[in-house]
Amino acid sequence: MAVKFVSEKNLKFLLYEVFDAESLTCFEYYREHNRKTFDMVLKEALKLSRNLLYPVFAEMDRNPPELIAGKVKVHPSVRTIMKEFGDGGWISSRMPYELDGNQLPHLIADACDFIFGAANYSAGVYPGLSAGAAHLIESFGSKELFDTYVLNMYAGKWQGTMALTEPEAGSSLTDITTTAEPTEQGYYLIKGQKIFISAGDHDGVENVVHLMLVKIKDAPPGIKGISLFVVPKNRIDENGPLISNDVNTSGIYHKLGYRGCPIVQLSMGDKDNCRGWLVGEPHNGLRYMFQLMNQARIGVGIGAASIATAAYYASLEYSRTRRQGRPVSKKDPALPQVPIIEHADVKRMLLFQRAVVEGSLSLLMQCSKYVDMIKVLPDDEKEKYINLLEILTPVAKSYPSEMGIESISRGLQCFGGSGYCDDYPMEQYYRDARIHPIHEGTTGIQGMDLLGRKVVAQNGLPFMLFIAEIEKTISMADEFPELRIYAQQLSDSRTKLEEVTGHLIQVFTDKGAEYFLADATLYLELFGIIAIAWQWLLQGIAVQKALQNAPNMKDIAFYQGKFIALRYFFGYELPKTLGLAERLLNGDGLTVDMTPELFID
Repeated sequence: MAVKFVSEKNLKFLLYEVFDAESLTCFEYYREHNRKTFDMVLKEALKLSRNLLYPVFAEMDRNPPELIAGKVKVHPSVRTIMKEFGDGGWISSRMPYELDGNQLPHLIADACDFIFGAANYSAGVYPGLSAGAAHLIESFGSKELFDTYVLNMYAGKWQGTMALTEPEAGSSLTDITTTAEPTEQGYYLIKGQKIFISAGDHDGVENVVHLMLVKIKDAPPGIKGISLFVVPKNRIDENGPLISNDVNTSGIYHKLGYRGCPIVQLSMGDKDNCRGWLVGEPHNGLRYMFQLMNQARIGVGIGAASIATAAYYASLEYSRTRRQGRPVSKKDPALPQVPIIEHADVKRMLLFQRAVVEGSLSLLMQCSKYVDMIKVLPDDEKEKYINLLEILTPVAKSYPSEMGIESISRGLQCFGGSGYCDDYPMEQYYRDARIHPIHEGTTGIQGMDLLGRKVVAQNGLPFMLFIAEIEKTISMADEFPELRIYAQQLSDSRTKLEEVTGHLIQVFTDKGAEYFLADATLYLELFGIIAIAWQWLLQGIAVQKALQNAPNMKDIAFYQGKFIALRYFFGYELPKTLGLAERLLNGDGLTVDMTPELFID
């Protein structure tokens, strides 16, 4: 039997019954598509994942990239993967037809990325990075830059990357020191170092194209002086072939997980001959890069949810087949042992996983739908969705990342000692997932972004729009007697979130930013649980509608399982907000008052 790492049925439930992906085809931009084409794309993504990605899932982990004589060698399947993704149009799937793309809705393309991540997260990163970098050039670069780089990136021949981090400037991009000096030839001379660059060098492609944040010589201080450059590993010589661009791989990181994709350290300009080409206007680099970073943060959430989903199905299958013990009400040792899925505590752990992964995926699909609405609506109608996407992005990145680890941990626990060993995939899932709370902005940074920027933006407009979406869902749920109790629970939680938010804003007025943001990560956690409860209630509405239409027995079991998972989330997870709210309403500034010198042995 084929290994199951994702549920096609759950994906289609979310796409069609919760988020009505077909409705997007009513808009001119997506009118060439229909349910049949969407299903065909999903089918091909599943086929590609089963045949190409999953078979090398463990192998890529056990044979990680190596830096040999200044060049990074990766698993040979990477070259095949990049070619297949390029030839199949997966890298350019979201791009418009006129740019040789497939003009797929983000809702569908993101569902495919979720499938790829569940099959083999490390493998899916390569084409995903190229897609993001190519889109950045397409959005802000010149036609010359587009013609020079993007088509090769879409074809899978050239790798794209984000090159932000430096040895002394991690999350603090204000402090980057890589410089660009203008020349009269239209390019800049780049000098500096970058670290933690995913897919920053490898032999699975012919070239690597870095989208790099750099400060032009004599630029304004701080983030206002940051510009964005295209800095290829190899540049096109005037005579045609690729030649070295003085971009050198000075180190490769040996990682806890996510080992199939190299993360490298780069040194630019050691021979004073590294050329970079400005993207857009000078000193606007961070604004441009935030487009890619926000997309990447949603992508991190998708990656986290995908790994946790694969782990859930692995633990579900194991729990169905592993026999151990007998029901607590039957102590007769002569009775046969039962599958561990019959034990209440194992069912609890499986329900936790399902509640987390299916709730997370729903929130991510919600964000994808917002991206599509922004794409198709006129300017005067899209502002609502822009604001909703802004406030939910840090949540969609952090909740699946943090809770995905917890979910995989429960799955590993279902395996017992076997889960701790590499005979099964759980230990790799656990290691692979640990990167997500760190990259593209740590959880702490997401908390500060949510509370310090998004919640208070435009006098609280994004926050009020989010509250209005919750209220709309509560009103819809009230029409179903089976959902009223959960609608009331969500209503109470929404009220508590508003109370906490108002209190923290008063803390800012009374005590300043440091006290206001001291527990921003806890606020993010509170916000995230409520956002996932909202998504579960949305799913509950779809479940009740489906059950009214007399589905077959197999579908009834699916919907009933969904409803039990909803009940689990509202019964076990949503109550955790009470403790978080109590802590946030205290406002004693404990972590501010704890000074460094008090951390003594």
